[in-house]
Amino acid sequence: MYLCRFHTSDGEVRVGLLERAHAAELLDLTDAGIDGLGTLLESADLLPELRRLSREHVRKQSIAAMKLLPPIEAQEVWAAGVTYLRSRQARMEESEFSANAYDRVYEAARPELFFKSAAEKVVAPGEPVGIRSDGRWNVPEPELALVFNSRRDLVGFTVGNDMSSRDIEGENLLYLPQAKVYHRSCALGPWIRVGTTEEDARSWKIILVIQRRGQTIFQGETKVANIKRSFSELGEYLFRCQQFPNGAVLLTGTGIVPPDDFTLEANDSVSMEISGIGKLTNPVMVV
Repeated sequence: MYLCRFHTSDGEVRVGLLERAHAAELLDLTDAGIDGLGTLLESADLLPELRRLSREHVRKQSIAAMKLLPPIEAQEVWAAGVTYLRSRQARMEESEFSANAYDRVYEAARPELFFKSAAEKVVAPGEPVGIRSDGRWNVPEPELALVFNSRRDLVGFTVGNDMSSRDIEGENLLYLPQAKVYHRSCALGPWIRVGTTEEDARSWKIILVIQRRGQTIFQGETKVANIKRSFSELGEYLFRCQQFPNGAVLLTGTGIVPPDDFTLEANDSVSMEISGIGKLTNPVMVV
């Protein structure tokens, strides 16, 4: 099952339930008394509750008529780095002075974790993601995103875009927040898949397609199975000495890295698809 947030034609924010990713219609859960995604994700009996709503709530709406919103309300978004061997190699190559740090963190017991975005700054499907005007080497990073409730339960998965300025990060590790955290640097969507396990998720593929003026200029793919660390390990470190009263979303790193001579431009289109979830597509703008 899949949970989403959407705008109605009069601009009202509502919560929807899709029984399958490519459904033409969704159930409008707001009419059933569900006032937000957080209410559902905090439920101790999430799947039975969704099955009950699916059986009892009959009002459906066409997805084509909806504007999807980020599937997040008040959760913080964090990110894990250097979880794929490919990302370790790429970050070592981009950094003249700090390559050894990336090598060491890939093998270390403690993962690299960093804050990525407040909920209100997350970009919706179809809305522009940003590339920094002071960056020369800007790339998207397609990532599986783990959705946790406040009790550290892994309740779902969505697609995340961790936009990055590789030249700024490569210049100095201390510039990581500037390379990663800026206006329109994080997109999530199109919805949250619930009711599946890490074992199932590790069978999924991640595909990135970048288009420029209607032509595909880069395409790559990887497997979720290539993530080195377990989801429970990442969640344990995220919640260590932390409290997330509204839950949290954790991006799990990227295994797809465009070539070193590639950088995004304004009006490019970035599509990232995870086979078990769906596709997140965003145009690109300079910020």
